[in-house]
Amino acid sequence: MTELEAGRAQALLPVRSGAALQRYRDVLIALIAFAVLASLPMFTGSEALLDFVIRCSAYGLFATSLNLLVGYTGLTSFGHGMFFGLGAYSFGLIMQKLGVPIPVAFVATLAITAVIAAVIGAICVRLKDIYFAFVTLAFQMLIHSTILSWASFTGGDQGLRGGIPRPVFLGIDLANHVHLYVASCALLILGLLAMRQIAQSPFGYTLRMIRDNAARASFLGIDVWRAKLTVFVLAALFASMGGMVMALFVSGAYPEFAYWTISGEGIFINMLGGVSTFLGPMVGTVLLLLLNDTVTRFTEYHGIVLGVVILFFALGLRKGLLDFVAEWYTHRRDAGEGR
Repeated sequence: MTELEAGRAQALLPVRSGAALQRYRDVLIALIAFAVLASLPMFTGSEALLDFVIRCSAYGLFATSLNLLVGYTGLTSFGHGMFFGLGAYSFGLIMQKLGVPIPVAFVATLAITAVIAAVIGAICVRLKDIYFAFVTLAFQMLIHSTILSWASFTGGDQGLRGGIPRPVFLGIDLANHVHLYVASCALLILGLLAMRQIAQSPFGYTLRMIRDNAARASFLGIDVWRAKLTVFVLAALFASMGGMVMALFVSGAYPEFAYWTISGEGIFINMLGGVSTFLGPMVGTVLLLLLNDTVTRFTEYHGIVLGVVILFFALGLRKGLLDFVAEWYTHRRDAGEGR
């Protein structure tokens, strides 16, 4: 038995070393990406460009977290935007009512999100396909209605008024536009790196197995309900991070952050960028924000333009942009090797 175990351990060495190499490469890429983004203010004085990157950070975290459910687990959520709004409101209310340091409010918001997501997820992940999608939407509408009706606490349809206090911590002043920009980039990179590690971990491959055949996964001894609940809560946490970035950016929180259209934008972003590649949602985020910013300058019928774009991707490419590029590159490489 000792020799057999030693043989198995020896056989697993290349796999483990390959996983470690992949992890180090991801960290290196993350550091380079952060260095490039953080140095951007030194090369441009455009506040509009910095604002665009901050918005990409907020929506990128949200859309990529949604892809943990849609692309990796096969759970299409129509209500994932509730955690984006929950993050924005929880963070804003904690800062306004308690006046605690920003890191404390950040951690407290994640804790609140985790508890609420665990309760909602425990109900939703027992359901399949369209039932899961619509029950998540029902919970989102419940949270949105609560925000509107509890006007004395949330500000109702006017949102949180008075701004969000931003006390300096560790020499970081988020009232400073550049500091806010760098902090948003840091949260984006850290969030993407964490989600990348989740997707490439054994747990991530368990999610893929559940997506492809949940019955087989259960037969092999996997607790499907627990795995789905875990990824549901994790995705909620990263969506909440995106909501906090947006709350800091606009210095407030508004009911639209928790409305069903936010979830629709998340689905749209994943359709644009692709769900089969990890960075697909980030590409979709950039495309959607560019489309919104560009189209609204020329016409008030931007919804029609976005509808045409959806039809192009759905009926023309039949996949997201990055999925299409990755598939094209794979076919070309295989064709080159076959010669």
